[in-house]
Amino acid sequence: MNPYLDVAPEVAQALAQGKPVVALESTIISHGMPYPQNVETAQAVERIVRENGAVPATIAIIGGRLKAGLTAEEIEYFGKKGPQIAKASRRDLPVLIARGQDGACTVTTTMMIAHMAGISVFATGGIGGVHRGAETTMDISADLEELGQTPVMVICAGAKSILDLGLTLEYLETKGVPVIGYQTEELPAFYTRKSGFGVDYRLDSPRELAAAFHAQRQMDLKGGMLVTNPIPQEYAMDPDTINKAIEQAIAESREQGIHGKATTPFLLARVKDLTGGDSLESNIQLVFNNARLAAQTAVELAGMR
Repeated sequence: MNPYLDVAPEVAQALAQGKPVVALESTIISHGMPYPQNVETAQAVERIVRENGAVPATIAIIGGRLKAGLTAEEIEYFGKKGPQIAKASRRDLPVLIARGQDGACTVTTTMMIAHMAGISVFATGGIGGVHRGAETTMDISADLEELGQTPVMVICAGAKSILDLGLTLEYLETKGVPVIGYQTEELPAFYTRKSGFGVDYRLDSPRELAAAFHAQRQMDLKGGMLVTNPIPQEYAMDPDTINKAIEQAIAESREQGIHGKATTPFLLARVKDLTGGDSLESNIQLVFNNARLAAQTAVELAGMR
């Protein structure tokens, strides 16, 4: 066991007994939305995981400790501090741990800590990827590298539509990461169900998803698996509306010289403002949808050990 890792008692007991556990990220709490909506959403996501037969394990860094599973008080603490908490990617962990600081876990660090704890399934909103203009900026999310090396199934609503989706898929192919469409042959684009890009395979049930990941683990193929689960139709946004907002947000970010890990929070916040808050509601609903599928898949996977 990693000496800096704390596994919540409920999560540790579930893992010891071979019961299903689903990892959840903490960036959505600290950087995804305002307080108290962030706390309410985090609590709702954990409730959905439980209702579908699994144990939730929200992942975060608190006081220099890697946490696999948060208490209600810790979630409240994260929600109140919000953006004051640093976003923590792989490169940030050594300094945050050494200084005893807090960190909000991205897809990358959630995968890392989940794997340390023995958790195989992770539900999030959308992954990072290759940013538009990366051929000159080299702005590529560490999420893609982590997917290439850490054996965790990540269930998301596709890559965030602020990204270059074609290049993101090419990068994942290079890293040997299977991109699975859940009940779809087309990559969902976070706020919308379609992107114009195909996935590697379509699988239609949690059992099929679990069987594919079980086979990948049995072969010791090292990397992760990306499951893309389209946003429910009733919450999907009009592609023209969302793309217009994204283009404007990207132009503003360039004008203001925003780059690196500040880019995604800025773009998501501006898209929310430009869509009158509609994108935030879509974001919340797609996270709920992913948590449901992740729990159902974790239940199936637990029966295949």
